[in-house]
Amino acid sequence: MLRRLAKDRSGNTLALLAAAILPLLGLVGSGVDMGRAYLVSARLQQACDAGVLAARKKFGTEPTVTGMIPAGTADMGQRFFNTNFRDGMYGSANRDFTMTLEGDFAISGTASADVPTSVMNVFGFDNVPVDVECEAVLNVTALDIMMVLDVTGSMRHTNFGDSSSRIDSLKQTIRGFHGQLEGAKAPGALIRYGFVPYATNVNVGSLLEDSWVADQWLYQTREDTGLRTSVAAKTIWRNWEYVSGDRTPWTLVSTYNATWVPPVGSDEEGYYRCEGAQPANTWTFTDTVESTATDVAIDPPGVETIEYTRRVQNGTRYGTSLNGSSCEIKKATDTNFVETYEKVTFVPAFEKIIYEYDQFSKDVSNWRSETTGCIEERATTQISDYSNVDFSKNLDLDIDLVPTAGDPDTQWKPRYPEIIYARSISSDGSGDFTTPKVRTDEEYAQSGTWWFSDCPAQAQKLQEMTAEEVDAYLATLQPFGATYHDIGMIWGARLISPTGIFASENGDQPGEPKSRHLIFLTDGQTEPYDLAYGAYGVDGLDQRRWDSSASLTLAETIEARFGVACSEVRKRNVTVWVIAFGTYANQAMIDCAGAGRYFEASNAAELNDAFTAIAKSVGDLRLSQ
Repeated sequence: MLRRLAKDRSGNTLALLAAAILPLLGLVGSGVDMGRAYLVSARLQQACDAGVLAARKKFGTEPTVTGMIPAGTADMGQRFFNTNFRDGMYGSANRDFTMTLEGDFAISGTASADVPTSVMNVFGFDNVPVDVECEAVLNVTALDIMMVLDVTGSMRHTNFGDSSSRIDSLKQTIRGFHGQLEGAKAPGALIRYGFVPYATNVNVGSLLEDSWVADQWLYQTREDTGLRTSVAAKTIWRNWEYVSGDRTPWTLVSTYNATWVPPVGSDEEGYYRCEGAQPANTWTFTDTVESTATDVAIDPPGVETIEYTRRVQNGTRYGTSLNGSSCEIKKATDTNFVETYEKVTFVPAFEKIIYEYDQFSKDVSNWRSETTGCIEERATTQISDYSNVDFSKNLDLDIDLVPTAGDPDTQWKPRYPEIIYARSISSDGSGDFTTPKVRTDEEYAQSGTWWFSDCPAQAQKLQEMTAEEVDAYLATLQPFGATYHDIGMIWGARLISPTGIFASENGDQPGEPKSRHLIFLTDGQTEPYDLAYGAYGVDGLDQRRWDSSASLTLAETIEARFGVACSEVRKRNVTVWVIAFGTYANQAMIDCAGAGRYFEASNAAELNDAFTAIAKSVGDLRLSQ
């Protein structure tokens, strides 16, 4: 039996299986446990990436200037890590995540966890340690920033709680914004900055080629007809001095009820007036010329005659005055009341010029030496449907159209404020516009030189700028003029468009696409004056884009054209940001920027926050490992 048992091989399989079961268990178990470890590693890597990206976004660009780490940066990163890898996920234990700020302002991180084994613990391996590394960096690469800045007179004001004016706060904020972007700039990156200060007009003449500007243009001005009219003499009485005699103060004689005059129309108010009779005056005076002097005046030229006169006054004078709804009769009495005075008669030594006020043509071929650089816009029309603008007729809103030499419709025209007269508005602003020509010796308002027609500082094309160059440019910005949003947006769009008049400078290079951003800042709502001389002439006279019979007001017209220009620049893949500084963002501004890209800043701190948010958004936030 023993010999048979020794020769019997039927039980070998069981023995072999028993001998192989432990190696098989190790092989299968390691696969199962390592698969879980790889799954945990992948999810841990995602959580690590999310954490450093969130922290770097919170960190932003401002610390590159201030050196101060924003509060909550670490908490933000930890929160995103915890959200993406919860405690105990996949049965893991000892979860840990730490972040480090690197010298180049990148944020690196390490994450680790222990994955308990299900099978390998038989072999003494209770868990598998898993650890990963991650790093996030915010770099600014190929970037164009065009800043369209309101520099109207209200920028002299100081917002509540601030110690500096709006214009000075803006300058300081832009310096910090430039420092943030330069501090976050990737090696070899190209960041360019452009500026369009705007008010009633824009100063872009230095950026235009000669062929883009017309040589001849029509201006609302006046011409000397060669005719003259005499100027009447002018008499004044001055230097009254008491000599002798008595004069009583005004004393009350009697009162009576005033007459009520009811209003004629709904927009008028009623009033009281005195209609009763008063006693007749007995007051008389006698003038005696004691001496006479004649002199030749230089400025203005003429002959001035002075009569030194003595006046003797006697009798009673009566006067009636309104006091509420009562009429009061008062009297004053002179008794040999003597005064001396000077009677001065001035006879001008010239005649008044008779002018013809009309639209006259002017040779403007020497505009570069004769003007400061502001312009009149090219051909346009009064638009009735702003959702369907005909750009072949409204060339001012075609931001990419390159002018054709010799075609004034496509060309810009230089601004000549000194020759502009608002026909037929008097120098005190009274009167109404007269579109037909007028021949007169009256002096009409020279509104081209009034404050609301001011020409702002020169605009600047996109270019790289050092901190010193930014300072030098900002020093040129001075607050004057009224608020015309449309012309600012039109020229901001022209100067950043990659396909317009500066396409050779603004276009993308092969393999190097640019990120383009236009920042539009204003401290007020549209504030036009039909009397002002701006980019469309005198609106009340030239009536190129608006007239008083239009369904929209001049302000509404400007807002609508602002919206068209904004829409056109966004079509060129330009991100538009709008900042309302010390004012509110109206619907036109909100529609222009879009959700998340407009800000209302009531003071300098909030203005800085707005620019910092923009700086964060224009950068390239990415994982570097």
